[in-house]
Amino acid sequence: MTEMQRFIEGLPKTELHMHIEGSLEPELMFELAKRNDIKLPYASVEEVRKAYQFTELQDFLDIYYQGMGVLQTVQDFYDLTMAYMTKIHAQKVQHTEIFFDPQGHTERGVSFETAIDGITRALKDAETEYGITSKLIMCFLRHLDELSAERTLDTALSFKTRIAGVGLDSSELGHPPSKFQNVFARAKSEGFLLVAHAGEEGPPEYVKEALDLLHVDRLDHGNRSLEDDGLTARLIKEQMALTVCPLSNYKLAGVTDMTKHPLKKMLDLGLKATINSDDPAYFGGYMTENYLAVADALDLTKEEIATLARNGIEASFCDEDEKIVLMAKLNSYLQMNGVA
Repeated sequence: MTEMQRFIEGLPKTELHMHIEGSLEPELMFELAKRNDIKLPYASVEEVRKAYQFTELQDFLDIYYQGMGVLQTVQDFYDLTMAYMTKIHAQKVQHTEIFFDPQGHTERGVSFETAIDGITRALKDAETEYGITSKLIMCFLRHLDELSAERTLDTALSFKTRIAGVGLDSSELGHPPSKFQNVFARAKSEGFLLVAHAGEEGPPEYVKEALDLLHVDRLDHGNRSLEDDGLTARLIKEQMALTVCPLSNYKLAGVTDMTKHPLKKMLDLGLKATINSDDPAYFGGYMTENYLAVADALDLTKEEIATLARNGIEASFCDEDEKIVLMAKLNSYLQMNGVA
């Protein structure tokens, strides 16, 4: 093990962009399928993993929505979430802010309550058992219409105390943020924090819409912002956090060569970039693997790794007291490792 590997493995981490349905490992998929008497179109775990070869976002989403069909009961969502929390505990994640897609479940007859009960029960148990703090962000599926998002928000209001924010995910191209301007305005009026996927496959204009029409508090992905110098300058000036997902970018072919990943440029420019796993079961890595991938490919220094970790804490939706605690843990670790 290299010195950098050891440093990254022990680094206290914060994750801000992870879809809980995307943490469904093939082994658990088969276990839940058996439990719920669901026939999968794959004969084995190995066959599922072979299917995880994507050329674009839609290839992934087709399998992603198929996979979530095994999630039927409160216990299923609990097991899914606890498996993720157990995994990230081993990777020194101190705080996580996870997405869930209620429409992906209600459309197949699984209630909003079933999903959120299982997820939040596991998050609470993981905090007790592992000390990991967490927040839950409900995402609207952008390939559906705004009326469907409005209905989902209506339902979510009954669970308001368990949901920190509202986001926007799924197929980006052809579904600009402006499509959801009204429901985001209502979510903001209800006190939810706002995030949105933009600039992953979609153009820089989608990022501008997320900022100007949705008024997001944090930007998910945002890679293509770098194509617009004016937009990049604005993101730097406003210190708008970007939740970058390196292995996701590579697996979905948004980046075809990790040595050319834009993360290094983001850091050099002063953008508030963070490291995240997106859909770790599908993209081949959780937080540690994502840090290792960019550290190696981009020849990052320990100081640059430290900046990414600090950005994750600063960009989180934790209150100031919580951030102070997280930052103290990180700074203690950095000091022990001779990093300023």
